[in-house]
Order: sequence, then structure tokens, then C-alpha cells
Amino acid sequence: MQKTLIILGIAILAAGLLWPWLGKIPLGRLPGDIIIDRPGLKIFIPITTMILISLAVSLILWLIKK
Repeated sequence: MQKTLIILGIAILAAGLLWPWLGKIPLGRLPGDIIIDRPGLKIFIPITTMILISLAVSLILWLIKK
């Protein structure tokens, strides 16, 4: 558990330090993300973004387990 918390803390620290560059990544604006924008209604469903993040997290966890 300690190793997991340390890795999680380092990942959060790295994301915080790299935020100016991470904000420029087009996550949330990929083809396949559904945006419905009408007067009085805005719905955002980031399907492609969720799939990519899930794959990345799965890969990272798989590498950590090995």
C-alpha cells in the first residue's frame, strides 16, 4: 500500500508540474466525443477520451504489477 501511495503522489506531482503542457493535449475534443450544445442545454459525453484514458491506466497498472 505504501508503494502505491508513493507512486500516486509522484504522479499527481508530475501532473501538477506539467499542467501547462498537459492542458494543450486535445483530450475531451477527440473525434467520437459527443457534444450537444443547444440553448439552455449542454451535454458532453467524452466516449473516445474515456476509452483512451482507460487503456492508459490499464497499461500502467499492468506494467506496475509485472
